[in-house]
Amino acid sequence: MKIRMPAKLMSEEAGFGFIVELYEQTKNMGFDDLELDFKSTYWLEANLCAALGAILSRLQEEFVSVNFVNVNPSVELILSKNHFLSNFGSVVLPDTHQTTIKFRKFKVTEEKAFKDYLDKELLSQPDLPSMSPLLKSKINKSIFEIFNNANIHGHCSHVFSCGQYFPQKKRLAFTVADLGKSIKSNVNHYLNKSLSGSEAISWAVEEGNTTRTGTIPGGLGLSLIRDFLKLNKGYIQIVSSNGYWEERKGVIFATEFDNTLLGTIVNLDININDHSSYVLSSEINADSIF
Repeated sequence: MKIRMPAKLMSEEAGFGFIVELYEQTKNMGFDDLELDFKSTYWLEANLCAALGAILSRLQEEFVSVNFVNVNPSVELILSKNHFLSNFGSVVLPDTHQTTIKFRKFKVTEEKAFKDYLDKELLSQPDLPSMSPLLKSKINKSIFEIFNNANIHGHCSHVFSCGQYFPQKKRLAFTVADLGKSIKSNVNHYLNKSLSGSEAISWAVEEGNTTRTGTIPGGLGLSLIRDFLKLNKGYIQIVSSNGYWEERKGVIFATEFDNTLLGTIVNLDININDHSSYVLSSEINADSIF
């Protein structure tokens, strides 16, 4: 099977739509060859390697040969620096300018390794807005909930993550993906309803919504991150099943894709042109969060 990659693959509705379509097109391959043609691709946001890696890793486990052809040198360079292409027979190149957060595949039992990765690769970066040590610890814990949900509620074996700095755009994007049970499936089973993909995500992200009998605990654990990103003027995107949900500057946009993804993708986009200093309100007084 040959699939032509888009001219631009970005952390936006169209980009995630392509990833969902890629999953749909390849989910029943098995013992076949997949050729990804990058001839037209001149821009790829490398944090999306988390989602691509989840799909391609599953195909490799099913004995699909994955090949990349006609890769633009600039795209190949970034995918070599962030260790993505090394999973497909290429070499690792040094990240001289430190603009990548390495692509990693974690077993769901590697909890400490994932937490250490967050501290080293993401939360220790000097371009992040200033945060108190306690807030960084809380954000680490919140992102870890995404990882933990994949284990407890997604019933999958691996979690994939990757990130990218965009110095000119003053953005830092960090993506976590798995191919486990979807939010839509879990929430509808718990509520005994038939919510759409985006409706299920909307329910799951609300603080206090919990399905502790076997699906999504505590609104995905994203309450603190959502509050931080609102103040930071960043945004969060979630894809699961056929649902797409985005919160940007406190405004929520949700829609449905034509295709369906087994699993969940969470992308955090942090504004690094933010000169504020953040602390938990509990470090100052007993009110609110920040």
